Amino acid sequence: MRLFHSPTSPYVRKVMVALIETGLLPRVDLVPVSGTPVAPDATIIAQNPLGKIPALELDSGEVIYDSRVICRWIDMQAGAGLYGAGDVEWSVLTLEATADGILDAALLMVYEWRVRPEDRRHSPWVEGQWGKIARALDMLETRWMGLLNGPLNMGQIAVGAALSYLDFRHGDRSWRADHPHLAAWEAEFSGCPAMLATRPPVA
Repeated sequence: MRLFHSPTSPYVRKVMVALIETGLLPRVDLVPVSGTPVAPDATIIAQNPLGKIPALELDSGEVIYDSRVICRWIDMQAGAGLYGAGDVEWSVLTLEATADGILDAALLMVYEWRVRPEDRRHSPWVEGQWGKIARALDMLETRWMGLLNGPLNMGQIAVGAALSYLDFRHGDRSWRADHPHLAAWEAEFSGCPAMLATRPPVA
């Protein structure tokens, strides 16, 4: 299998952690790609018409993409139970979607400042994206700590990747100040071997 990836992508990090936790990483070759929405990498466009990473080329030659799709495939392939069953499955899926929503908003903030010309940047729009993140963090702090503190699941991996990305690209926002339980959880989870092995390079 081939995983089209960038080591700084938090969506890729989710997949990498899942591959490590399920023992499937040795079966995967990593293909580096780069680009932005206005200058996508031709390599990834050939695999995913949306131009987004990660994308996973299976041994059959079929390509699947979107980190949630890939992580679900990994879990089913390995029989790891990272999504649970019954009501728990829906909770894990919702937690993962919440984490991915944080990432979506955080990445849009980055693109606003890195890709958009300076005279066209819109600070209220950026703050609107942070508002989404702040509300999601409040929800994690008040609603999701039980699931976060339970057995390893895909929601935890997604939240771990999201919080790490906030530190990586938006460290000045100091999200921990108003979320002590979430901060304590992140401090422990970030020390897991799979998280340490997938830390993005300084960039």
